[in-house]
Amino acid sequence: MSSPATASEPLLFADCASRSFGGLKAVSDFSIRVNPGDLVGLIGPNGAGKTTAFNLMTGVYPCTSGRVMLAGKRIDGALPAHINHAGIARTFQNIRLFGGLSVLDNVTVAFHRPAMYALWRTIFRLPGFLHPQIQANLDGMELLRTLGLADKAQFIASNLPYGDQRRLEIARALATAPRILLLDEPAAGMNPQEKIELMNLIRFIRDHFGVGILLIEHDMKLVMNICERITVLDHGETIACGTPSEVQKDPKVIEAYLGS
Repeated sequence: MSSPATASEPLLFADCASRSFGGLKAVSDFSIRVNPGDLVGLIGPNGAGKTTAFNLMTGVYPCTSGRVMLAGKRIDGALPAHINHAGIARTFQNIRLFGGLSVLDNVTVAFHRPAMYALWRTIFRLPGFLHPQIQANLDGMELLRTLGLADKAQFIASNLPYGDQRRLEIARALATAPRILLLDEPAAGMNPQEKIELMNLIRFIRDHFGVGILLIEHDMKLVMNICERITVLDHGETIACGTPSEVQKDPKVIEAYLGS
């Protein structure tokens, strides 16, 4: 039985988490700490193991060794849905929206609502079904207003501009009421103006919702401008941790990105 978290423990703690695929060690002894209000970056060259680390923390893969803790309880090996219910939400490198649904519907499907309605109530949309759906629509519209998408609530998600699709994916993650938000390359494919808007959005989400944010990103300007701490992976191993200025000066980081 896991002990409850103490005040000194981080909310999210990956502790020497490793993952092997056959003879390939994709991530080796990965450790990171994230608390509410933190804004932490995870960077590294292509193939460094960043997304695998995210997958260990969100239940896509179990750890080969090590552990992942959330609020003092072990979550490695739990199902992704259970980890999401516990307080971790994520986005993906490739946007995963319900492209044929409206913007509002993409958000409302993410709200946790007990499915305690008899089948006939759902089929005929009787009050026992309608009340939580109405509440979800109200909550969904409020979230869209907060993230600047309310005027597009009835748009089909696949018809949104690319930057708004990214914003919508983040909104859907926030609808699950996370304590920790993991963003996997949120600036991928964005133009310079969209990246500026994204930086402002990430800061706003951290401050407004009080969540801890851990992001993978290849745009170094974005990472260095918004992250307070950065962990650097290379070939599955952690080669540096520290503030942006410390990481930028680290010889191992320079070699990993530029070559010796």
